[in-house]
Amino acid sequence: MIDLHDVGMTFEHDGAPFDALRDVSFSIREGEFASLIGPSGCGKTTLLKIVAGLLRQTSGEVFIDSSPVAGPGNDRAFIFQNFVLLPWADVMTNVSFGLEARGVGREERLLRAAEELARVGLTGFENHYPHQLSGGMQQRVGIARALAVDPRILLLDEPFGALDALTRQLMQKDLLALWQRSERRTALFVTHSMDEAVFLSDRVILMNTRPGRVDSVIDVPFGRPRTEDVVRSQEYREVVTDLWSRLEQMQRADMETRG
Repeated sequence: MIDLHDVGMTFEHDGAPFDALRDVSFSIREGEFASLIGPSGCGKTTLLKIVAGLLRQTSGEVFIDSSPVAGPGNDRAFIFQNFVLLPWADVMTNVSFGLEARGVGREERLLRAAEELARVGLTGFENHYPHQLSGGMQQRVGIARALAVDPRILLLDEPFGALDALTRQLMQKDLLALWQRSERRTALFVTHSMDEAVFLSDRVILMNTRPGRVDSVIDVPFGRPRTEDVVRSQEYREVVTDLWSRLEQMQRADMETRG
């Protein structure tokens, strides 16, 4: 469904070209939940924005259903780390904002927004404003807004990175439950957390840095629906430990290169 072929991205840094990504190739199957992990600076967010059509790669090709990505599309929804809610608008307005931008009539967009708020457990908060909500609730609003436009593809950029540890764990479980009962939309998820990547994903794409590139792709050996029992298993700990070991080797090699 999502295919990247030799994708590269070059920026200018201090007047000189800097390769943020080089020769990145992988595919995401329809209905698959895949995570991108890797050291800071390996280009995970840049890659996600390229798939979203928010950035244009300097080399290579990106396809969705064999059609080249030339810009943002209604088939994709982006969920950010820092919520990106309209502070002057109530919850209902925030969730229905994307529908209004697509020209959906008021009655239909309010109905669809109410359905998504119920899905994320925020019925009764329609008239609240972002500053009246906890961080976890704000992120639920962001997820509801993304789902309201009925995208085929969810692109999530560290959506729980700004949350405290307990709220983050709760949101992981809620997102997984929501994804498992909502037609399992294709999802590409950026995270720094090995545990999070393994718990949520079908496959984990491990990236290296300087320049950003795919190091390896790891199949997560757990079926669905996925429950808390997975986290308690020895096999889960072994997969997470293996990812940590690979990432540590990358970090050490990068530090040695830097001198």
